[in-house]
Amino acid sequence: MRKFFSFLLLLSFTLLAIGAPGIALAQDTPAVAPIQLSLYTAYPSQVIGLDETLSLPLKLHTDTTPQIIKLETDDVPEGWTVTLRGANRIVGSAYVQPGTESSVDLKIEPPADVASGDYQFSVIAKGKDIESVLPIELTVKERVPARLAMSIDLPTKRGKPDSTFTYDVSLVNEGDEDLQVSLTGDTPDAVQLTFKLNGQEIEELPVAANATQRISVEAKPLSDLQAGNYPITLHALAGDIKADLNLTAEVVGQPTLTVSAPDGRLSADAYAGRDTPLKVIVENTGTAPARGIEISGSQPNGWALDFTPAQIDEIDPGQQVEVTANVHPADKAVAGDYMMTVRAKPADATTKSADYRITVRTTTMWGITGVGIIAAAVMVVGLSVMRFGRR
Repeated sequence: MRKFFSFLLLLSFTLLAIGAPGIALAQDTPAVAPIQLSLYTAYPSQVIGLDETLSLPLKLHTDTTPQIIKLETDDVPEGWTVTLRGANRIVGSAYVQPGTESSVDLKIEPPADVASGDYQFSVIAKGKDIESVLPIELTVKERVPARLAMSIDLPTKRGKPDSTFTYDVSLVNEGDEDLQVSLTGDTPDAVQLTFKLNGQEIEELPVAANATQRISVEAKPLSDLQAGNYPITLHALAGDIKADLNLTAEVVGQPTLTVSAPDGRLSADAYAGRDTPLKVIVENTGTAPARGIEISGSQPNGWALDFTPAQIDEIDPGQQVEVTANVHPADKAVAGDYMMTVRAKPADATTKSADYRITVRTTTMWGITGVGIIAAAVMVVGLSVMRFGRR
């Protein structure tokens, strides 16, 4: 008998040891309660105008058994008309299945003489032993008429004749209605206007109520502009609503040099070992004076090249200065064509240059000497014939 009771006691402890983890697990993992009923909308609190009606999409959701959910409103302000609609009909209930959503529209119509202020009411959804209440809060106020405005901190930009002028413009919708805004502009001839939003070219853009859009406006010359001020007018248009903004592109003059010959021919003849002066024309075809101009050049090895003058203080727009380039080919330069470069470097503009072709000719001294030798030989032969011919 003692052995039997010992066996029972051991069996009891064994069963308790085996069953304990299961019991602990059941205690550590609480059961998740299913969603009884949920009634919601994305924006239950909104601002509307005095003469505005509103339609709110409502969602019903449950994780319990399929059932019909009754719908009703409570505490609706006096004079207001509030209806629940589905499939374009007034409804009083909706069928809801677990794990899915049912949709119902809440249409709200304030009275014609509604006063500004805050208004509240509720939508109630009831099922079998389940209920959900959705509070709705509306603020009624006089809406601000639609209005556009454009502004900029720096309406005048300065640049060179070939610069692209960029303006950062703020486009403001000062009303309570969203607007689709078209953008245009009036520009001088040979100027192209481009509107950009976040780096992308646009011709129109949406601007939400009481919101600001920042756009970039680029005025790009299609050819170099003369110095002066150029007006640009921007237009923003949304139906009958319009806003304008005046801008200015201030073009600053820029010197532009050219290097050429008086007759336009960039070529000349020269003789080995001799100085040959060449005329060079440095002209300013730009729109501002060119100052501190240095004249320099490059020539073949063994040649000498210098300029008179080598420095020009200033050349006004449309004016030119004649420079003498003194070319001295090497003493042993072989007859043929050589290239020489003349450069004009102003202090505040781009260096300009021109290439000259110099043709080295053979000197005529040896030809004259040869002719003289031949003539002397002929004379000697002639005298010899005359003298010895008589004998």
